[in-house]
Amino acid sequence: MAPPRARSDAAVSGGLGGAVADPVGFIKWILLDPSATIWVSLLILLGEVVVNLAVINVVPYTEIDWKAYMDEVEGVVNGTYDYTELRGGTGPLVYPAGFVYIFLGFYYATNLGLNILRAQYMFVAVYVAVLAAVHCVYISTRMPPYTLLFLSCTYRIHSIFVLRLFNDPIAMLLLFIAVILFQHHRWYAGCLFFSLAVSVKMNVLLFAPGLLFLLLLTFGFWQTIPRLALCAVVQLVLGLPFLLENPAGYMERAFNFGRQFDYTWTVNWRLISQETFLDRRLHLVLLGLHIGALVLFWLYRWSAAHGAVSLFQRAPLANAPQKLTPTQITAVLFTSNLIGMAFARSLHYQFYVWYFHTLTWLVWFVPALHPVAKCALLLAIEYCWNVYPSTPFSSGLLHACHAVLLVALWAGGSWGVAKKGDNAGKHKTT
Repeated sequence: MAPPRARSDAAVSGGLGGAVADPVGFIKWILLDPSATIWVSLLILLGEVVVNLAVINVVPYTEIDWKAYMDEVEGVVNGTYDYTELRGGTGPLVYPAGFVYIFLGFYYATNLGLNILRAQYMFVAVYVAVLAAVHCVYISTRMPPYTLLFLSCTYRIHSIFVLRLFNDPIAMLLLFIAVILFQHHRWYAGCLFFSLAVSVKMNVLLFAPGLLFLLLLTFGFWQTIPRLALCAVVQLVLGLPFLLENPAGYMERAFNFGRQFDYTWTVNWRLISQETFLDRRLHLVLLGLHIGALVLFWLYRWSAAHGAVSLFQRAPLANAPQKLTPTQITAVLFTSNLIGMAFARSLHYQFYVWYFHTLTWLVWFVPALHPVAKCALLLAIEYCWNVYPSTPFSSGLLHACHAVLLVALWAGGSWGVAKKGDNAGKHKTT
């Protein structure tokens, strides 16, 4: 739904005086006009600092993975660079090298991981930084100010950041910085941050098919290669100390695509038995559906919107790469990630942060959806992620919500449609 342009000149130009003279106009402006989004963003960010500090002081911290993280990086401190020998209380280290370096920083900043309260305060900063980056994404795509409110109305996300101290938020912070850079056509810098995000947690690869599409569409096949090479070089440099020690062990542990998940924590597959959940045949079916959905969106939504189905045959001039608007870039990346989430082998509770901040954007990307339906969809998804332990109903409802959103994006997404003020031409492409 295109954001209404209901703005009161008196309310805007007159400040508080204008708000008093025309309070209805001021409220419409502050809620509906994209020009007010930055002010709403600042108010929300200030409020979130207060809310998160209150949560820390009122709700008890729950230990899940923090001590394991600290044990894993302590092994590196003690001189162990063989990834197969790095372990924590919950099992072996299964994250790439970027995770190690970042949590080494947390290790030293929190008195060798023992000062949990200080770590929580640091994660308040991470929370606010993630939210600020997401707000920038929304502002660049001219989303109405009231959509930012949905990003703060969640208990589970606050808990993941400041009560659980998971590594997922760190990866998503780097990812959203990459999205901002992509929106501004800073492709090399964006690929750098994208690869850094992957180096913290591999879930970021769910955005990779969308990124590959955007690179091919913007630069063609040959000019895409150096940007992908940059992503690979980042992984090589970060992983080098561990690759020199045991290359096979590092690759097997840090990039294990066949890892089995624990049925106890699944959010999306409680409606099947544990035996079926662990069955490799189900995993292959889900992989096939994932690839199939990506191919369909690639060919008939992403490509068709730009008249470029044969991307590998398209070679733009070096000095005139094709420009995409921030909305078009964001839509492809966020949809790519949603498809991966919809067909995931398992989703654990902390994985909610992998796509929570993109959901509001995606439902407002579909003009045909009634505002009530949009709110209901977001509320239903939030409900599913707050049911613990998950139930067959909550898992089934989550799948239904994913299906509804994907169908809505397929049938009614604003593919190839540029919003007023959504300017692709003002940024230099690199």
